[in-house]
Amino acid sequence: MIDRTLLRDDVSLIRTKIAIKDPDFNLDELIAADQKVRELQTAVENLRHTKNEYAKAAQKGITPELRTASLEVGKKLKTEEEALVAAEQLYKEYALRCPNIPLDDVPIGNKEANKVVRTFGEKRNFTFTPRNHVELALKNKWVDFEIANRMTGAGFPFYHKDGMAMIYALSLFMLKHNLRHGFEPMLPPYVVNEESLMVSGNFPKFAEQAYSIPLDGLYLTPTAEVNLTNIYRDTVIPEEQLPIRMTSWTPCFRREAGGYGAHERGLIRIHQFDKVELVTICKPDESAAELDRIVSTAETILQALGLHYRVSLLAGQDTGFQSAKTYDIEVWLPGQGEYREVSSCSNCTDFQARRGGIRYRSTAAQKNQLVHTLNGSSLALPRLMVALLETYQREDGTVEIPEILQPYLPW
Repeated sequence: MIDRTLLRDDVSLIRTKIAIKDPDFNLDELIAADQKVRELQTAVENLRHTKNEYAKAAQKGITPELRTASLEVGKKLKTEEEALVAAEQLYKEYALRCPNIPLDDVPIGNKEANKVVRTFGEKRNFTFTPRNHVELALKNKWVDFEIANRMTGAGFPFYHKDGMAMIYALSLFMLKHNLRHGFEPMLPPYVVNEESLMVSGNFPKFAEQAYSIPLDGLYLTPTAEVNLTNIYRDTVIPEEQLPIRMTSWTPCFRREAGGYGAHERGLIRIHQFDKVELVTICKPDESAAELDRIVSTAETILQALGLHYRVSLLAGQDTGFQSAKTYDIEVWLPGQGEYREVSSCSNCTDFQARRGGIRYRSTAAQKNQLVHTLNGSSLALPRLMVALLETYQREDGTVEIPEILQPYLPW
């Protein structure tokens, strides 16, 4: 949620920043809603003052005129208070749809303005024409798309035999890796309530993407970022406990799905996928360094697996709704002949903290302050499996398992 004080004090800055992030967002509606709130607040304060003055005067004796005036002010005050509540609600509705403002070093533009900041490794040179992961997954019986479609529907995976083993091996490998990098493992519930999704920024803007459980008023989690960020909702954290670094392996559920072109087939875009997530809660002056830590933690997984990738700083219009700055880690997929995002690492600054009332008790300041929250995929398993299948394939269609993963295989 946007800083209301900043909106009032420097609206030109907010207008410029929002235009970089979302040119279509109607900032004037938000400004007008806030102005209406301010007008009604002034009116309510004046009426309360008048009512108090009448009360003081009544102590010296009530006259018919005083009684009539006092009753009239009381009625008007009630009307204005009700209008103020409605105006605050309207402001909140607009504010919850306002994106986070980008940091100063975020490039202006859309996807075409994304900036590659570094690459690792080289593309593998094949002596044969590489297959795509769908062919390889079917040939090696890692995934059965037909069973999943019959059992549930399109866009859901059914991992079989070695495919299931790889999911577990990769997850355990990444959790241990993240633990060594200072992130504490957590296992939250896989369902969340509406308030949790509002705090993370998924609701109300992306409500249509959530899988709901109407009878219980719950939703399948779209990412463990939602769960881990909400651990500290409405909490004041002692400064000495910061930064808090967490990691979690959960299934994730999203209604979004791509088209059915060759580059979207199989495991590239699906409704249910496992992901190991990183979340950090820290002081504002630590968040830049913590974003670098999250990116590095995710990168070193790909390095250990011997996969070629690049890191891109996203331009404003390609940066997520709740993020002020995002790096995407894009792994090379030989069978697709393109890079695809396997991790998105974001600094959400105080955007989620303001929505969720997440503060810390500073030893230097007189009042509690908002924390900064950060998150990153470390990593999304289906696309990681695509990269491993396509990178480590042999000419006969079998797949070599990287040596570093073999101790984690269940058999």
